[in-house]
Amino acid sequence: MPTPPPHLLGHYLKDCRSRLDPSALGLPLGRRRTPGLRREEVAQRANISPTWYTWLEQGRGGAPSASVLDRIAQALLMTEPEREHLFMLAFGHPPQAVYKAPEGVTPRLQRLLDRLDASPAFIKTATWDVLAWNPAAAVVFTDYGKLPVRERNILRLMFAAPQVHAKQGDWQAVARFVVGVFRAEAVRAGATSEVARLADELCALSPEFTALWQDNDVRVHGEGTKRLQHPALGLIELEYSSFAVDGRPDLSMVVYNPTSEADAQRIRALARANLA
Repeated sequence: MPTPPPHLLGHYLKDCRSRLDPSALGLPLGRRRTPGLRREEVAQRANISPTWYTWLEQGRGGAPSASVLDRIAQALLMTEPEREHLFMLAFGHPPQAVYKAPEGVTPRLQRLLDRLDASPAFIKTATWDVLAWNPAAAVVFTDYGKLPVRERNILRLMFAAPQVHAKQGDWQAVARFVVGVFRAEAVRAGATSEVARLADELCALSPEFTALWQDNDVRVHGEGTKRLQHPALGLIELEYSSFAVDGRPDLSMVVYNPTSEADAQRIRALARANLA
């Protein structure tokens, strides 16, 4: 993607600067001709030259470095979408992903999961830790609530939990697919150090994981069909779709829909019985 004209970056910086309240940042109000922060105040907060920042707003400062642009974004109290837009204007591409482990999901997201009473669904991080799930996922896949937080990881369960292994119709194919998708998603999110730690742990634990990890296979999650041999439900077939969580690039939601109404009724009944 070509880099947008410099004046678009300058206009955006000026607009963001004008929206800030100086008093909320502990700055003296004094006599201000225009709303918001002065250019020199932004420059001071970003630890850059006031003259150079002025040139940047005027579209003649030259291309800033990514680290300087990050400091400007912090100085202007930009949200993550605003910071991403800033990088698009400056370089023509979003900023390099920096992974931050999420702490949880909103009550609204949990209510959305719970409404899917016959469709197992969960929300996972870029390193495939399961943060939230619904009752259907608890009975079809794993009751994550009974596991220590650290063990609520799809890869750990795939390679270290015999009950998960036993449910897969073709475990080898499923495991290869899971490892390939995990590799792509985690690296895209900037979680390279977290990936390395988890991969080292699983390599020490599972020769199967070691072999698959060394293949360097990369897959895309998207949509597909999954067949499970469930100890209580028997053979069930599920269609799955993966969705990005808007405003949370660190999270994705995976929903599994039964392909038959009979399977849906059985899942719904088992989930209700499990909650009783």
